[in-house]
Amino acid sequence: MTDHQLPPSEMSLEWLRSMTLIRRFEERAGEQYTRAKVGGFLHLAIGEEATIVGAVAALRPTDYMIATYRSHGQALARGSEPGRVMAELFGRVDGLCRGRGGSMHMFDLERRFMGGFGIVGGNLPLAAGFGLTSDYLGNDEATLCQFGDGASNQGTFGETLNLAALWSLPVVFMVTNNQFGMGTSLERHSAQTNLQIKGEGFGVPGMQCDGMDVIDTWAVTSEAIRIAREERQPVLVEALNYRFRGHSIADPEDYRTEEEVLEWSKRDPLVTFGDRLVAEGVLNDEQREAIDLEAIEAVDAAVAFADASPEPEPSSLYDDVYVLSDQVRGWYSADHRGASLQKGEELS
Repeated sequence: MTDHQLPPSEMSLEWLRSMTLIRRFEERAGEQYTRAKVGGFLHLAIGEEATIVGAVAALRPTDYMIATYRSHGQALARGSEPGRVMAELFGRVDGLCRGRGGSMHMFDLERRFMGGFGIVGGNLPLAAGFGLTSDYLGNDEATLCQFGDGASNQGTFGETLNLAALWSLPVVFMVTNNQFGMGTSLERHSAQTNLQIKGEGFGVPGMQCDGMDVIDTWAVTSEAIRIAREERQPVLVEALNYRFRGHSIADPEDYRTEEEVLEWSKRDPLVTFGDRLVAEGVLNDEQREAIDLEAIEAVDAAVAFADASPEPEPSSLYDDVYVLSDQVRGWYSADHRGASLQKGEELS
């Protein structure tokens, strides 16, 4: 842990509750995947809770946030109901996206969490779009875009940072450097391993935070958000952290040693932050255990909610695929209206 002073007790306790909820939620999501309750892919953020909670704590409710496919924790930290997040994993109608998005595409417009994205680096241009909207409207909203270290090698990284700097957009780009792009270590996929400086050539200054320390993440991200909001200067923040589980639930993890994982686990953000709160008298061991039990109960309730939620009706398969009208002419992705309209004919 860094030598930052603890924030006020209520704020510290809220951070611990949020990190604990994310940890227990992710653990249970992994269990539900093995029970075939969750389809598709599942990417867990166990070990990255401090990066998530510290970054979200730096935002205002009116700010925008966009993340990667590892985004359950961001939705929870932003305030999405655990039951609706779990229901989305289950593909049920009461999920955040009515079961359409699943694990990789969480979205909660009400809380301005603009989604998780399955395409590596695909969220970067969208973040610039949110920043451009704020700039065009002349308000003081900022955008936080989280992406992985592997995405810093995508073409969208340079293109987006260039435009953000050129147009003075209020965006903070946070690269969550968890040491691996899928199963490839940072040293093998990036010639420049000091990721905070990768934006300087595009006019985007860099900062670095300890992503295993919620206080340092909050302090650095808060300053970056202030610069973006007040000075209209995009900033690149590198959050150094580590995921304790594999890239996805199906990852055999044969690219790293047990010793390496064990060494990083000594810096488990839940343990170190909780220990500090106890040491500084913010809470005692019984209260700490109560927070954990509260998180487990919330996750139990989320699973029950998701299990009780119905599956989408087959008739809703094409809902929201396209919107066609007199003003917008085109074809459905699958024409289920019969032979009354021949290919090439316009809709009336």
